[in-house]
Amino acid sequence: MANSNQANKLLDNQVFRFVISAGAGFLVDVSAFYLFYHNLLVRHTYQIFSLTVRNSTLSLALSFFMGVVVNFLITRYMVFTESKLSAYKQFVRFASVACLGFFANLAIIKILIQDFGIYPPVARIGAALSLFFASFFVHKAFSFSLSLRKHATQKHN
Repeated sequence: MANSNQANKLLDNQVFRFVISAGAGFLVDVSAFYLFYHNLLVRHTYQIFSLTVRNSTLSLALSFFMGVVVNFLITRYMVFTESKLSAYKQFVRFASVACLGFFANLAIIKILIQDFGIYPPVARIGAALSLFFASFFVHKAFSFSLSLRKHATQKHN
């Protein structure tokens, strides 16, 4: 009975549910990154329009998008359910934040791989973890238009 109450308390916690949501998106992202990097994108570089793109960059773009979609769906239906914004507006905002996150991830991955010689799938994990905490607050306040203060005062009342 005590375990059931503890599990319910965890599931009632919005931050915990966000961790689950982000974790699911992260697992999809990292797994897809690994598959793209090692199995599906076999060349070191690709020519896209007039740009030469590294395997790691293209793998990141594809896997990141997949993770964003999974993360958005779970976040919308399990974490920030009280949002009154339309699903379309939520997704546009969520994707906009994710786009900024993509370029931050790209910059961190590039540094980890090229400057520190870290294995790309490990660099991908490090980059994602380094940006995780900021994303909760940005998505809550911007993507889903929910007050950060409201949630904090509800817990104390």
